[in-house]
Amino acid sequence: MAIAIQDDKTAGKMMLYLAEKYQLELISVDARVTLLEEGEKARRIYFIKEGCLRLWMNSNGKEITNQFFFEGSLVASLESVLTNQPSDFYLESLEKSVLYVLEKERFEQLWEEDAEFKAWFDHYILKRFIYYSKHLLSFLRDKPEERYRNLLQKNPDIFQRVPQHYIATYLGITAVSLSRIRNKVAKTK
Repeated sequence: MAIAIQDDKTAGKMMLYLAEKYQLELISVDARVTLLEEGEKARRIYFIKEGCLRLWMNSNGKEITNQFFFEGSLVASLESVLTNQPSDFYLESLEKSVLYVLEKERFEQLWEEDAEFKAWFDHYILKRFIYYSKHLLSFLRDKPEERYRNLLQKNPDIFQRVPQHYIATYLGITAVSLSRIRNKVAKTK
């Protein structure tokens, strides 16, 4: 069972289309900047031009990483954007990042008026639903070592860009368990 990390290449194309056609704001943020806090209503959607972001939640004082996002990805607490409810997630930069910003009001206008954007976004939501379904299934079916191997196979670069303790929370294990699994897998190569 593969764990995908936002691999939709069309998001990058849509980012360039929107940036050019609608002059989206381009911002630069340092590493470890919180862009959205739990309980806050999401008012922005980001497209990553450069960098890496993490969507995570706090569960009884423990950080749980929901997803990592890299260049060409659309990032937001979409549930909050679409329902106008407070976000269950935090969104933070893991490295210096350059982001295009799409404000919620502009997003709603585009969704109503731009057929190309609406079709792309509807398809994107479907892909995100499938991603989350597979991710949940992986937690129900796969052992941590299998989740690690799948991540290593599908996204080997993640281990050079994301701190190990965040990868551990994404895999649903402790940093110590991740270290043991990494050592075990390295010995079997």
